[in-house]
Amino acid sequence: MTARPHAVAFDVLETLLNLEPLRARLERIGQPAHLLQPWFMRFQRDSMALTLSGDFGTFESVARQALRTDTEHTATENDIDYVLEGFGHLPAYPDAEPALRRLSEAGLRVGCLTVGSVENTARFLEQAGLARYVDHVVTAEQAGTWKPAPSIYRVAANELGTSPDNMALVAVHAWDCHGAKRAGCLAGWCERLEGRYGDVFTAPDVSGSDLVEVAEALVRLSSD
Repeated sequence: MTARPHAVAFDVLETLLNLEPLRARLERIGQPAHLLQPWFMRFQRDSMALTLSGDFGTFESVARQALRTDTEHTATENDIDYVLEGFGHLPAYPDAEPALRRLSEAGLRVGCLTVGSVENTARFLEQAGLARYVDHVVTAEQAGTWKPAPSIYRVAANELGTSPDNMALVAVHAWDCHGAKRAGCLAGWCERLEGRYGDVFTAPDVSGSDLVEVAEALVRLSSD
């Protein structure tokens, strides 16, 4: 039987943090709102490509270059500044606060594992009222690599004071859960974004329709 983890690390972008308001910022710089999804996908792909080739780029540099490309170089640097500033003012999903609170009250250490910047993540957690439940934030920049490289999950476990097999990663992305599993961690998948878990990925230990269901499932795991 799978044992209850000692710590839980949450993905931030699209798991805790709602990117939808960035659509309005894109429109204000003369770009279509539907550009949000391909831009974010390019950003994820490019960050993974850098990791696979043994290189590293900061959140801002990779996101900026991806937006230059997806706007066909029609956005000015000031335009891109304006869009990127929006990451520090995005709202949490409604299920974020009760999920983090449930885990914290159950005695589990709670962290965030994100590709976002330290500053934007800290601002988001404070504005969303989540900071009081978060014991530690680990970013790709701090770890020196991007998800889903195994080392970043292990760094997160170490920062949360436990071993990988005693930490669960919670995300709405199946590939992220797969990365955590391959690194020796537990994984909790929320179906809010993708609907069904991809069968090409290693199955998560628990899943749920929202983050609260995932948190409850993790708490219910055997504490032996």
